[in-house]
Amino acid sequence: MRNLLLLGLLVSLSLTTTAKESQITNFTVEELRIENAQKEMPQVFQLLGNNTKQFTEQVSQAKNLTTLTQLVIRHGQKLWQDAVIAFKNQENYDDRALYWARLQMTKELRQNKTFQGLLALQQQQLLWKFELISRGQLDIKFDRGSKKKILVTGFDPFFLDRNIGQSNPSGVAALALDNLVVNHLGQSAEIESLIIPVRFADFDQGMIEELLTPYFRQVDMIVTISMGRENFDLERFPSLRRSANAPDNLNVYTGGTKELPVLPLLFESAFVGPEFVEFSLPVAAMQKAKGPFTVNDNRKVTTLEGIKIADSLQALTTQTSVEGSGGGYLSNEISYRSIVLRDAHKPTLPVGHIHTPRIKGFEPERTREIVKQIKQMLTLTISDI
Repeated sequence: MRNLLLLGLLVSLSLTTTAKESQITNFTVEELRIENAQKEMPQVFQLLGNNTKQFTEQVSQAKNLTTLTQLVIRHGQKLWQDAVIAFKNQENYDDRALYWARLQMTKELRQNKTFQGLLALQQQQLLWKFELISRGQLDIKFDRGSKKKILVTGFDPFFLDRNIGQSNPSGVAALALDNLVVNHLGQSAEIESLIIPVRFADFDQGMIEELLTPYFRQVDMIVTISMGRENFDLERFPSLRRSANAPDNLNVYTGGTKELPVLPLLFESAFVGPEFVEFSLPVAAMQKAKGPFTVNDNRKVTTLEGIKIADSLQALTTQTSVEGSGGGYLSNEISYRSIVLRDAHKPTLPVGHIHTPRIKGFEPERTREIVKQIKQMLTLTISDI
């Protein structure tokens, strides 16, 4: 399926090469924020400064596509690995260095003369490869000998035009839990992680499907995580449609409203699926996690008929979705897509979404408590998965 997904992406890109050509070489909205971010928090940029420096130096000497491809693979993987190591060495509960270093590196790639001389499709393939690898794709190796395997995902910081220094506790959790072994009642589980962009375009181009599909028959649980409300919410009923009045990190909006929610895309076509799906996380075990935050089994959804507290998925089968229990934004959507993949590949697999308590800007102590409780939630599930 992974090859089919990639083929679909390449076909869709080839059909729109002319329209996208200028977008590939011009800086993105995210990359244009770098200068302000450096002024506001220079210490964040220092942490992975050697990675960006080495990439810049080596890319400037690249003379062909083969060399650029090798550099993208090597430095993308090294960026992820160094970010995980630096995070654990610093113990500062800060996910922002990885996010901004990645953007510095894609900006440098766009400025490279060899890159600019490539076909638009080749440019897009390089950028796509770098995104996937620098987000942990090649680092998922369940090789610690544990019987159980758990894959988790977090998200980049977002709403950066509101606060350029914003952190995301879900990204922090991904960095903190990567390559970790947890133990409970004589059993152990390995955790591997990925971090997902806050961009509708990447979802529409199949990033979630490409990143997650290989693992549905390899792991014992998949948990997607994002920043949410006051406490932890386990989002029981994700929905199909987009409706949030909120921008992504490229300042693109969903295009939907509560009165007229819209379908997401998959390779230029409308995503086809049920209006609502149900998660399969071991809720009872997760709710035993102790900490300062309540762990809610959230069943609240919105349909065109209004807000509902759903007792079952069956009660929603005739409804048109507006918001899932996780909302109408990308946090709801990653949960929905992962559960659709579960149903296609391994219907019995525990899969679902955790919304963390929100933070304002950068709050390391609050984030530490959030991550600690997430780790406890995952640990308590070991005997149930």
